[in-house]
Amino acid sequence: MDISEKINKIKSHPDYGKVGMILCHNGVVRETTRDGQAVTGLRVAVDQDRLDQLIARQKEKKGIVEVLVEVAADRDLAIGEDIMHIVVAGDIRENVIDTLSDTLNQVKAGLTSKKQYFK
Repeated sequence: MDISEKINKIKSHPDYGKVGMILCHNGVVRETTRDGQAVTGLRVAVDQDRLDQLIARQKEKKGIVEVLVEVAADRDLAIGEDIMHIVVAGDIRENVIDTLSDTLNQVKAGLTSKKQYFK
C-alpha cells in the first residue's frame, strides 16, 4: 500500500483543477485494543462490492472530485502495518472533511470486520 501513489493518481485526474484539498486517512495496526489489551496483529475482511458502492455514492457528493479506498484485506498484518488508506479530493475543506469522515465511519461500521491476534 502506497498513499503517495493514490495522491499522484488524484493529481493526474482530469478534474484536478477543481481540487482545493486532498485529505488522507492512513489506519495502522496498533499494539493494543481500545481497552488496552495487547495484540500481535490482525486480519481484516472487506465486503468489496458494498465498498465499491459506497465509493461511487461518495464521489457524487457536492464538490468531491475523487475518493480512493484501499484495505489490506485477507492477510495477516503486524503492529505498525497499514490497514486502510482513504484519500478524498475536493473543492473546499468542509466538503472534503465531511466526505472522508463519512466514508471512514461507514467502512468501519459494516463494510469491514477484523480479527485481532492477542499476546
